[in-house]
Order: sequence, then structure tokens, then C-alpha cells
Amino acid sequence: MTTGLNISTVVIDLAQIIIGLAGGMAVGGGFVAFLVVLDIIPRLAQISKSYDVIHWYEGAVVFGVLAWSTFDFFNWPLALSPNCTLFFGLFAGCFVGMLAAALTEVINVLPIMAKRLGMDGYIIWLLMAMILGKVMGSLFEWLIY
Repeated sequence: MTTGLNISTVVIDLAQIIIGLAGGMAVGGGFVAFLVVLDIIPRLAQISKSYDVIHWYEGAVVFGVLAWSTFDFFNWPLALSPNCTLFFGLFAGCFVGMLAAALTEVINVLPIMAKRLGMDGYIIWLLMAMILGKVMGSLFEWLIY
């Protein structure tokens, strides 16, 4: 009996790795672009008159993304008391509220991004790719995974 690598398994694993990395980079890049275009962090520092500690805000966002992505990736359970979840929920709600408020101020994110990327004539394709990606990802999540 020989134990060797099954070529189809290797190809499938490589495809999953490439798709996972591409999806992660797309989501991460989109999140960063969203924050940069909307100027969430500088606006927060401006409103709170704490521009001298803006690096703390940036570090908190980076740490939060890395920490919670790690917890999710490794399926680490996190048993928190109701008071702790109330604390985290309050901050998450504030962040989402600031995102929503910034989005209403700067509703033309996609045209600006398309112009900066030199994709002015392809904005409909950009929108369709985003919509179809969201639909296909949701269908995969609900029906298969």
C-alpha cells in the first residue's frame, strides 16, 4: 500500500487557500478603504478634540480586527458575563453608528473609488461584481455551509 499525495486533493486545497486569501484581502482592503474614504478615525478625533491620540484610535481598530479575526478563525470560545457583553455591544454600536453617519455624509464612495482606480467606465461592472459576490457568498453560506 502506498501513501502518496492525491493530486486532486492538493489542487482543491490550493484552490481553497487562494480563494480564502483573495476573499480576506478583498474584505480587508474594502474595510480599510471604507474607513479611509469616510475619514472615520480623523473625524472621531476631531469631534472628540483628541487629535493628539489618533494613533491610539488607529491601533484600537487594527487590534480589534486582528483579535476578533483570530478568535473567529480558530473558533475559540469566549465566555463573557452579561456586563462584559453589554460593554462590547455598546462600543460596537457606537462604531456602527459612526459608520452609518459617515456614510450618509459621503454617499458617493464608489464613484470616488472608481475614479481613483481609473475605472470610471467600468463602474457598472464593479457594482455587478460586488452584488453577485454578495449574493453568491450568501447563498453558499445559507445553502451549503
